[in-house]
Amino acid sequence: VQLVESGGGSVQVGGSLRLSCAASGRTFSRYRMGWFRQAPGKEREFVAAIRWSLGTISYADSVKGRFTISKDNAKDTVYLQMNSLKPEDTAVYYCAVQSFQGSRYDYWGQGTQVTISS
Repeated sequence: VQLVESGGGSVQVGGSLRLSCAASGRTFSRYRMGWFRQAPGKEREFVAAIRWSLGTISYADSVKGRFTISKDNAKDTVYLQMNSLKPEDTAVYYCAVQSFQGSRYDYWGQGTQVTISS
């Protein structure tokens, strides 16, 4: 299973970016896909997640109203639309797959850098 993130970059405060995470490889169970981020010197934190079958969505409080997670089942891709970006959104963003309800996130992408400048 391979997860490949793309869409990161550098933008100014208030700007927008759209991250993509494409899944490929052998057929695998996919209960939920999520986005996480890790800023320098900080622990990795949850950003958003979407249940693959039902589409149920959850967000971290810090991104509610600014970020939108979505998916394209046909393309095996999950997206993270990020608007009204702030300097504190600067981090490496990772997508991950939770294979089963209650399991850990089993598969991780390599990450994509997002830098917000003021």
